[in-house]
Amino acid sequence: VGLSKHAKSKGIENMLLKLKVAEYTYHLKMVSSSSSVLMKYALVIFYMGVVSAQLSTNFYSNSCPKLLPTVRSAVQSAISKETRMGASLLRLHFHDCFVNLVFAMNLMKLGGPTWGVKLGRRDSRTASQAAANSSIPPPTSSLSALISSFRAAGLSAKDMVALSGSHTIGQARCTNFRARIYNETNNLEASFATQRRSNCPRATGSGDNNLAPLDVQSPTTFNNDYFKNLINQKGLLHSDQQLFNGGSADSTVRQYSSNPNQFSADFAAAMIKMGDNKPLTGSSGEIRKNCRRPN
Repeated sequence: VGLSKHAKSKGIENMLLKLKVAEYTYHLKMVSSSSSVLMKYALVIFYMGVVSAQLSTNFYSNSCPKLLPTVRSAVQSAISKETRMGASLLRLHFHDCFVNLVFAMNLMKLGGPTWGVKLGRRDSRTASQAAANSSIPPPTSSLSALISSFRAAGLSAKDMVALSGSHTIGQARCTNFRARIYNETNNLEASFATQRRSNCPRATGSGDNNLAPLDVQSPTTFNNDYFKNLINQKGLLHSDQQLFNGGSADSTVRQYSSNPNQFSADFAAAMIKMGDNKPLTGSSGEIRKNCRRPN
């Protein structure tokens, strides 16, 4: 929440550009292996129907074998310079996959898990910030609304809880948690509320963009403290605390709070599952020349 400015940084654009170059190279190799026009069409048809029908972790192995270590190095360098970049990249992945380029995401720099990211996703021919925002569950969501939103994206309630654990890093703007810290008392730890109010005035328009960490204990380390916070009624967003508020998600929150390895495993699995959500492959979509806008 409130991290889109960082997600648009030049560093991320450069990483996305590397993927675009690799994608173009891959397609050029596919259609230039023969001087015969007929053969070119045959190769393209074969590519559309078989080779890129699915995402693959080794999609760029031949066309750009150094891509993943290059991106990994760039990500680690970006996080070293600005720790919030890790949260920004997670949010970027969420926006791209939840709404309809996914690259190797490495959270080891922040203490988190790693996983094999399936590559080969093409870009949408349309772009709408309003549509994206309307598809993403807002921070005022109830538990049932969260479950419904994730289910619509092919994700289970357990996936939703695991992915919400990404709030172990990153920050949120005052405007997104003001109502919780001033209006909710039955599931909000008193000293935590006082601490957050010191940087988030009650009056709308005053300090709206002031930031607070989503995880009060370890805001720059990827771990399971987020779930411990929920049990202690220290969820920053209304939607955070809804995961532990006497509902069906309570047991999963307890499990993750006491078993960090299980959380890491389930988080990685859910990230892969989210990345598989209605990908554009083959001839669908396009390969954007500028990541910010359709060709």
